[in-house]
Amino acid sequence: MAKYRGPVCRLCRREGVKLFLKGSRCMTDKCAIERRSYPPGQHGQGRQRISEYSAQLREKQKLRRIYGLQERQFRGFFGKAERRAGITGEHLLKLLECRLDNVVYRLGFASSRKQARQLVNHGHLLVNGRKTDIPAYLVKPSDVVEVRQRSRDLVPILSALEAVDGRGIPGWLELDRAAFKGTVRAFPTKEEIALPVNEQMVVELYSR
Repeated sequence: MAKYRGPVCRLCRREGVKLFLKGSRCMTDKCAIERRSYPPGQHGQGRQRISEYSAQLREKQKLRRIYGLQERQFRGFFGKAERRAGITGEHLLKLLECRLDNVVYRLGFASSRKQARQLVNHGHLLVNGRKTDIPAYLVKPSDVVEVRQRSRDLVPILSALEAVDGRGIPGWLELDRAAFKGTVRAFPTKEEIALPVNEQMVVELYSR
């Protein structure tokens, strides 16, 4: 599947919810959902016929776009979740939430997951003192994620940290802002993840 390179605000409008793909812009009146809350395209304001399959597909696309994954990557995470004992949908959410790029975003070192992925790719982050440039790296409890010393004066990181109070830090993470360091306290619970997605419908889609 080709990588999407178009305007990301169209994705939010297509799913009908804020996916927070453009960082701080999503919190302002310039957000596309605030200005045009209907799907893009010439038929966006028409009546939509929603089948069961269509509803399941929309939930899958919504979750995939929130974390910025291509279909093959997303399917791989679903396979890992399916092989674990317990509720597949909850395992899927926890695996996605424990990705390093998502943790960097949740800690406030980046204003969006896309920016967090770029910071990780460029080697600006350390995990337990070691440079880790794999966005899909899965963190675990007691892991320490920090910004490299020479990267702590980067404008995107400083700007993101200034805005972190408005977004908040989830309870399963702990931030030491002065040290540019965050600690994974535990695996996230479904309640702490709190995404506008029905993960059970994603499971039903892949179970067809």
